[in-house]
Amino acid sequence: MRAVHTELERHKPTGYTTVLKLMQIMAEKGLVVRDEAQKAHVYTAAVDQSETQTTLLKQVRDVLFGGSSAQLVMHVLSDERCTPEEIAEIRKLLEEKS
Repeated sequence: MRAVHTELERHKPTGYTTVLKLMQIMAEKGLVVRDEAQKAHVYTAAVDQSETQTTLLKQVRDVLFGGSSAQLVMHVLSDERCTPEEIAEIRKLLEEKS
């Protein structure tokens, strides 16, 4: 809990109790799990990063791009300049999906 507060403080002044309340709300929603065995407030993610990314990206694809993965990818590629290494990696991934 203290690590989360410290990280947030780097970006914007935030009270410890505010962060604690947000973590409690996140626990109620099943986003984090509190280790009740310890006296300190120790929280861990309830869902791993990859699963969260997949879920959110599917929502973005469905809501903003009408369910089209191609439109999503084209939009991302048009906004950012990819390095040759990234383009090679994207091609490799596309070949694996074919």
